[in-house]
Amino acid sequence: MQTEKKKSKKVVPLILGVILLVGAFFGIKEYMYLSKHEDTDDAQIDADISPVVARVGGYVESIKFEENEHVSEGEVLVQLDDRDYRIKLEQAQAAQQGATAGTSVAQAQINTTIANSSTAKANAEAAKVKLWQAEQDFKRYENLVKDGSVTQQQFEQAKAQRDAARASYQAAQDNYQAALKQIQTTKSQLVVSNTGVDQRQADVDFANLQLSYATIKAPVSGIASKKNVQVGQLIQPGQTLFSIVNDSSLYVTANFKETQLEHLREGQHVNVVVDAFPDAPIKGEIYNFSPATGAKFSLLPPDNASGNFVKVVQRVPVKIKIFAPKDLKQRLRPGMSVKVSVLTQEG
Repeated sequence: MQTEKKKSKKVVPLILGVILLVGAFFGIKEYMYLSKHEDTDDAQIDADISPVVARVGGYVESIKFEENEHVSEGEVLVQLDDRDYRIKLEQAQAAQQGATAGTSVAQAQINTTIANSSTAKANAEAAKVKLWQAEQDFKRYENLVKDGSVTQQQFEQAKAQRDAARASYQAAQDNYQAALKQIQTTKSQLVVSNTGVDQRQADVDFANLQLSYATIKAPVSGIASKKNVQVGQLIQPGQTLFSIVNDSSLYVTANFKETQLEHLREGQHVNVVVDAFPDAPIKGEIYNFSPATGAKFSLLPPDNASGNFVKVVQRVPVKIKIFAPKDLKQRLRPGMSVKVSVLTQEG
């Protein structure tokens, strides 16, 4: 009996010692881990979700995709009845052709007025020559009438011819100046006509743009979901038809406590474990930090200046880029819960 008591007295301290050693080992291990890592399970998979919105109204003619189906960027997904927009395009093109014809008429008028101005200039030159001749004749008759070599009647006829030549020359000059002004007027009309052509071209471009909006294409590659459109439905501009989850923009949003941010930096390595796939850890790195806490972006931000103040540890969203194998990445979905561990110290 005494021997058994002695053995039991030795076993108990031994067991306690083993427990202390194991506890110390795990305690030191946990301390070493926490000194180099920051962990949180308040994190989830995120992605860019692009809502596809109708830019023009019309009746849905056909739908070329199924909900939760993968679509490629630029792929035609919905076709609206575009007959109205085609007619508007034809109207704009007809108006453009009319405006272009107007510029041709204006250009022809310019050519005509230039030709007229040349004729008017020649007439003015001819009238100038006749005026010079009439003035020379008048001077001769003026000298001859003084010594009686010509009659007064002949002198008056020379004077009348001179005055008539002056009037003809002035009229020719006026016609030439009017022709020059007509050229400027027709050139101004051509500028107006060209402006009209530009306006009609803008109308054609706008009609083409409206017509293109009747064909709704995928803005990005991803999975189309939340389909809210049916064949024959009348949709309005600005109406959301469906959404596309961009399959090339998956990332993790981790909400760290503000007390955990001291050692976090951009570019630090991150280990990510998705709750749905715990046996497939993912590598990542910190991309950036939110400029404010999650509470500040909430619908009703807390106002600490009113009521009784209770200090609550805030969380800051941190964006983490992930590098997952293609087969695993295809199975990830925004909203999935994950656990993240940031390596704050190398080695």
